[in-house]
Amino acid sequence: MGDGANTEHIWRRGSRLIWRSLRAYPWLHTTAMVGALGFVAASIGGAWVLRAATDDLVIPAFDDGKVDRSDVWVVMGLIIVVSVGRGIGVMMRRWYLSLAENSTQRDWRRALVNHYLNVPLRFHRERPTGELLAHADIDLTTATMVLKPLAFSVSVLALVIVAVVTLFIIHPLVALLGIVLFPLLVVMSQIYTSRVEAPSARAQQAVGEVASVAHESFEGALVVKTLGRESAEVERLRRASATLRKERLFVGRIRAAFEPSIDALPNIGVVLLLLIGSGLVSRGDATPGDLVLAAVVFGLLATPLRVFGFFLEEMPRSVVALDRVDKVMAQPVEQRDGAATVPVGPVDLAVQGLVVGYGEHHVLRGVNLEVAAGTTAAVVGATGSGKSTLLEAVAGVLDRTEGSIAIGGVDIGDVAADDWTTAVAIAFQEAFLFTDTIVENVALGAVGLEEVQRTLAIARADGFVADLADAEVTVVGERGTTLSGGQRQRVALARALARRPQVLLLDDATSAVDPLVEAEILDALRAELDMTVLVVAHRISTILLADTVVYLNDGRVVATGTHEELLQRDDYQVLVTAYEQGEGS
Repeated sequence: MGDGANTEHIWRRGSRLIWRSLRAYPWLHTTAMVGALGFVAASIGGAWVLRAATDDLVIPAFDDGKVDRSDVWVVMGLIIVVSVGRGIGVMMRRWYLSLAENSTQRDWRRALVNHYLNVPLRFHRERPTGELLAHADIDLTTATMVLKPLAFSVSVLALVIVAVVTLFIIHPLVALLGIVLFPLLVVMSQIYTSRVEAPSARAQQAVGEVASVAHESFEGALVVKTLGRESAEVERLRRASATLRKERLFVGRIRAAFEPSIDALPNIGVVLLLLIGSGLVSRGDATPGDLVLAAVVFGLLATPLRVFGFFLEEMPRSVVALDRVDKVMAQPVEQRDGAATVPVGPVDLAVQGLVVGYGEHHVLRGVNLEVAAGTTAAVVGATGSGKSTLLEAVAGVLDRTEGSIAIGGVDIGDVAADDWTTAVAIAFQEAFLFTDTIVENVALGAVGLEEVQRTLAIARADGFVADLADAEVTVVGERGTTLSGGQRQRVALARALARRPQVLLLDDATSAVDPLVEAEILDALRAELDMTVLVVAHRISTILLADTVVYLNDGRVVATGTHEELLQRDDYQVLVTAYEQGEGS
């Protein structure tokens, strides 16, 4: 549906939202509702106390001035008891309902973030980061807004029932006024919820779009600045914000049309009550205390009905926001249920008939290759030939359409999750570092300082790290921006080596490193680590260090052999000649 509306009725979806929180925290909600019902009981009790005070104290005092002091003390005591009861009810309702709401929001946010970590990499590549942040922040906050007035809204039903009974006790004509007033509120609320759902969905979608544009602009600040794109980015954000503003104003106009009416209903009831009640009192069909009781009851309904109106107003927004989150939660997660272990020591890598694609487009088509245990294979090919896709598939972060990938004779899908994280490691060209110390960026809580220092030395990062102000405990900037590109790559390589993987995948992971340093790194990998290495190579110096070269073209392996052997192919020779020229420049 283009407007984002769900065909299922808003009340059924809202009921499921509330039930999910009730089922998770029944005692918190129950205690809050007990407090809300206690508030209702105390409020109605207070109205009856005022009735008694009017008929037994105020009216006699005006008639003959004779009032029993004991009655005054009794009424004062009852008013104090009622006030304390109301206070306790309010405290219980607000405190425990806040706990239930915040706990629900925490649980849903944790579940969403964990789901983000478990869905395939393709999910993240197909969605803007700003949209994912909007789900975890704005959508989940909005989704639990309907829980805020929940206990009070439930108590409104009890209040209405007790109020109608009370009005009948006073006089059927007074009760008729209440019977007409309350269904009118329900009808108005039903019309409101049906009209506001679709605009609320569009507004929530617009929030995600604004967040996406803002995040992308901030993330690409360097590009924006260097290419003079400031005005264009401001215009993008202006358009997205204008759409959000338009949808929010539309929702606001609907709310503005209904909120005053909902607020005015109890006050209109009080006015009509005074007109009807004065006639009843003059005829002797009701006492002044009855009129006070009825007026207080209608007054008591004003705030609860306003809260109930807020509940009805928030229901569509909350349901729409949770629908957006549930769509993410419905995405299938990566399942690694295997229990196999990778053999100890160097392992070979075997890829057979591998097909990887995005929809109808196949990036890899029937790839076959074998890398012997403990050797280094360089993957060479033109831009777009599928080199990075091949490494990501071997790393298990991309789904295979067809084919098999095995390390040490074990299919990667059958390897146990804990074994897999130590058996295979990958380092990318775009090295990502957390805003943390170098030690934590390398260790990630899995290894100690000694291992960190060892891998930093292998990655030839120990030298520049020692020159930093705080050495290994230096905190790098966001994404590691306080380090140069080559330095970030070496720290990321050290991180990949820290768990002593048996298969190391380097996706052009040393492209920003000086060729001499790169040669030192690859030599160190050979001398100090016994592993199988698959490296995407764009430098002739890297290719020459490999035992085997895998020539990839248009998603297929067209040749495998040593560099000298592949030079017999004209297309390969043209490619590496271009590499040499690029390296020389």
